[in-house]
Amino acid sequence: MSEKKEIRIALIGTGLMGRTHSNGYNRITNFFPELEYTPVLKVACSRNAEKAKAFAEQWGYESFETDWKKVIARDDVDAVDICTANDTHAEIAIAAAAAGKMILCEKPLARTLAEAKTMVDAIEKAGVKNTVWYNYRRVPAVTLAKQIVDSGKLGRIFHYRANFLQDWTINPDVPQGGTATWRLDVDAAGSGVTGDLLAHCIDTAMWINGGIKDVSAVTETFIKERVHAGSGEVQKVGIDDACIFHCHFDNGSLGLFESTRYARGHKALYTFEINGEHASIRWDLHDLNRLEYFDHSDESIVRGWRSILVTDGDQPYMKRWWIPGTSIGYEHSFIHQAADFFESLQTGEPCSPTFKDAYETQKVCEAVLDSAASKSWKDTGVTWEG
Repeated sequence: MSEKKEIRIALIGTGLMGRTHSNGYNRITNFFPELEYTPVLKVACSRNAEKAKAFAEQWGYESFETDWKKVIARDDVDAVDICTANDTHAEIAIAAAAAGKMILCEKPLARTLAEAKTMVDAIEKAGVKNTVWYNYRRVPAVTLAKQIVDSGKLGRIFHYRANFLQDWTINPDVPQGGTATWRLDVDAAGSGVTGDLLAHCIDTAMWINGGIKDVSAVTETFIKERVHAGSGEVQKVGIDDACIFHCHFDNGSLGLFESTRYARGHKALYTFEINGEHASIRWDLHDLNRLEYFDHSDESIVRGWRSILVTDGDQPYMKRWWIPGTSIGYEHSFIHQAADFFESLQTGEPCSPTFKDAYETQKVCEAVLDSAASKSWKDTGVTWEG
């Protein structure tokens, strides 16, 4: 076996996403052994030294740091993985690009479209490899859904609908800001469910069904004030707790999207359904290894929804894992994206979604928020190539 080419990874941010990405890097060598490039976990960075040290030891990083600027300045780092709150994505990414580092960034790309544009400009100027962690694309059943749509089996697409429902912020005593609840702080997050949850739905939708042309949206903030974890003061809540929007896709189909953190009983219900002239498909994160499929060309006496268990070796990614009939989980989507990124280094192809792709998703998010604020239809300006 030829000697592997090492890519030295710096992870900035050691929360949930830092764990999922680190697990992805750690599993590549075992399950994608043919890749020419291999990750070396060089440094983990968190503002808290004790936390950074413990994380580095747990996940196998050679060192730890508390200052991301020092991390980017290191000569022994090839790629920077950004897992911090949204308000730091742009500054870190722009600095990393200027230093010639490859960049892997958590979603959404930024808080605003203008902020995202500065990141895309920096990436293109530096010419560095990049990707954004919209991981649901790498769930095998979701990848299979795209393959089915691309094959033309559904025919002309009429409808795309998706939702992402949670319930973790219903309690008015949940604070905004701070390490655990920065997603409720508009300054740190930029938006609420639109950027956090609907961004996933939008990315998947455009990847499968093409660009979104225009939107009409409504948002609601159910709890208007919360205590800020930093100051201890009661402050106005600036993020959206819930969002519903409908839209036109470039292919003429209609879209309907809903997201909320106020759906009691749902922790992470992400579903989508696509209806075409010949067939329909639907997927549910709670049963992520299954893709449901309805084909109108079936004989009428057996026509109905069929459940496809996505575990066979000829289905997306599954030859990497176990035997047919046995399942994989949420964490594998990050392993797949990490592996795809390393494969892109040897093929020279982009690893989608790139910053440029994620910028198009940001356009839709911004149009959704503008539409809700103005109570009017908004064009997105999306030019979709992904």
